Amino acid sequence: MTIPSEMKALLLVGDGYTKTPSGSALEAMEPYLEQGRIAVPAPGPSQVLIKVNLASINPSDVAFIKGQYGQPRVKGRPAGFEGVGTIVAGGDEPYAKSLVGKRVAFATGLSNWGSWAEYAVAEAAACIPLLDTVRDEDGAAMIVNPLTAIAMFDIVKQEGEKAFVMTAGASQLCKLIIGLAKEEGFRPIVTVRRDEQVALLKDIGAAHVLNEKAPDFEATLREVMKAEQPRIFLDAVTGPLASAIFNAMPKRARWIIYGRLDPDATVIREPGQLIFQHKHIEGFWLSEWMRQFKERRGPAILEAQKRFSDGRWSTDVTAVVPLAEAIARVPAELTKPNGKVFIRP
Repeated sequence: MTIPSEMKALLLVGDGYTKTPSGSALEAMEPYLEQGRIAVPAPGPSQVLIKVNLASINPSDVAFIKGQYGQPRVKGRPAGFEGVGTIVAGGDEPYAKSLVGKRVAFATGLSNWGSWAEYAVAEAAACIPLLDTVRDEDGAAMIVNPLTAIAMFDIVKQEGEKAFVMTAGASQLCKLIIGLAKEEGFRPIVTVRRDEQVALLKDIGAAHVLNEKAPDFEATLREVMKAEQPRIFLDAVTGPLASAIFNAMPKRARWIIYGRLDPDATVIREPGQLIFQHKHIEGFWLSEWMRQFKERRGPAILEAQKRFSDGRWSTDVTAVVPLAEAIARVPAELTKPNGKVFIRP
């Protein structure tokens, strides 16, 4: 196919990291991105050029465009960490060349040429050739959430306790983990912010669904912690909610933080628990997990594709927004619960 010299993209306005952190919500796109045209990039030796079919929006994308992620922005480059598309050109290395013509899920983190554009550059090693049975919606969300779900559920299984805790229970990631847990007889305890999410999550396998806004939340939380004795806490929220959960958990609890949806201060209510109850606080970053557990990456990718192909997993879609409408529409679409928002070039 003929590759154009220019493309449409959502381009970063800021550079590096912000000096004034804000919350996790995306109030508007304009302070962080602008609609523009840019030259189509040429892939390096180990890279590929992808014609983007669909790009996903994750909380990490919002943190990144606001300058609050663990990777600096490059002003004038397209944003977007993840997507699905067809490889139209490859670098000089044999593996990059071998992928030309294939439909792939891809991650752009190392290339700084994001997926919110008509074309994207990614390292060939960060591309996953897709089975024909995987939908574009699932392919565009194949890496960040599914691989995180498998990686974090591995931690749960290694701990040996059947019960475990998750915040942001209605997120796509937590729903994937709940599906894994149900199959293997584990008991997820999840928190939500809306009553209408309770039945939905119980139906797919959550053992307990607690509304953090309920007046009796902390009392109910203590009862559930006492009954279930969970020792793994997978937390995307932090802030006062996470502090309350960690405080109520039993000895040897591990608080694993992978996001910060709440910008409020996170207080350790009783620091003595870290000493006398052997509790631990740690972080999880998928990029680091993929570097550390290279032998697990291939089987995890195959497992994710099989789950999406046979219907055990499915990506809930809130909206597919055309690239030309993204500046105006994306913030409002992201406020809607229970599904993912995508950008289509």
